[in-house]
Amino acid sequence: MPRVPKIDMAEVTRLTREGRLQEAMGLLRGATLDAPGSDGGRTGSAPDSDRDPSAEEHSAEHRSIPGMPEIPPALRGLLDRMKQRVGEHIPGRIARPPIAPEPAALPEGARFEEHLYSDAAGTLVYKLYIPSGYHKQPLPLVVMLHGCNQSPDDFAAGTRMNSLAEQELFLVAYPAQSLSTSATKCWSWFNPEDQQRGRGEPALIAGITREIMRDYAVDPDRVYIAGLSAGGAAASIMGATYPDLYAAIGVHSGLAYGAADDMASALAAMHQGGMPTSFADQRYRGSDGTAPLVPTIVFHGDSDSTVNPVNADQVIAASPGVAQLRESRIPGESAGGIRYTRSLYTDENGRAPLEQWILHGAGHAWSGGSPDGSYTEPRGSDASREMLRFFMQHARSAAA
Repeated sequence: MPRVPKIDMAEVTRLTREGRLQEAMGLLRGATLDAPGSDGGRTGSAPDSDRDPSAEEHSAEHRSIPGMPEIPPALRGLLDRMKQRVGEHIPGRIARPPIAPEPAALPEGARFEEHLYSDAAGTLVYKLYIPSGYHKQPLPLVVMLHGCNQSPDDFAAGTRMNSLAEQELFLVAYPAQSLSTSATKCWSWFNPEDQQRGRGEPALIAGITREIMRDYAVDPDRVYIAGLSAGGAAASIMGATYPDLYAAIGVHSGLAYGAADDMASALAAMHQGGMPTSFADQRYRGSDGTAPLVPTIVFHGDSDSTVNPVNADQVIAASPGVAQLRESRIPGESAGGIRYTRSLYTDENGRAPLEQWILHGAGHAWSGGSPDGSYTEPRGSDASREMLRFFMQHARSAAA
């Protein structure tokens, strides 16, 4: 079997540190442009009968990078269908396609940097917002996982999380799904490989988190992760597989950990909710053998026709120890006129480690987001600010 050419990772690292990311990515891609895939010698190009014509103009970006699987034709078809559903008009929200927003003007002293992370699981680009008030003092870190067909810049614009970080002083990281893995940049929340600690996308996202904690002053008790749609499902996975790393998680329009383990069950989960798969039993467990309850805040529109809102209930139901919590419901209405039901799940000490917001009449969109980004519902309650409020209430030391 022909060997995959070796990548000079030292050169990739040097180019990355100099900010020459396009050259670094080109070096990674160039190592496998003409090399066979790792699956028994199959080449990266599909037969003509299976090739997706819409991907031809970006074919170089869809070729594999070591540690990242080539997109099977069936999976590419699924992701394309998911992309189409996300783009459909949904009553009660701003329906607009993903956009490439103009880079926002940064406050003096703030930075929005692009980095490249690589390990045995593969390679991901990520962006990191560093507020102007950062002077190497330990700050919280929030990791944000975008939805399908979005980018870090788009997601940052839509959620306004960078503006919030500037006001409240925390770091924000935005891992970017690779086109080499997904033609529509969806996180692979339904793949078995990508639902396990130390493997696939969870390993990469955790690696990015740890790299930031190594290179910047981060309070280890205040590290959080949140996401939208496929990113919300990925956030559920990170909470289940790395509860020792993330003090709390936010799931917006997403799905529970273990909701699917293949493409068929993924579509079923999106349409009607996911039955727990075998992966639901593979949560990280502490030394006492039990899976910890990771504080979780959930947002979901009850008119979401892309991801059935029953999945919001399933995220809560899948949380370890939820049966010992007492539920209370608080109705309300946002300043923009979106009614909501906020549910608190409280323990015997009066703390609420689980919180759910159901937005009445809202669709598949980030609540309270900016129209400068895609898939936002500006009229809704400010999900970014509410998530941050919840996160700050659940620092790991406070939880302990």
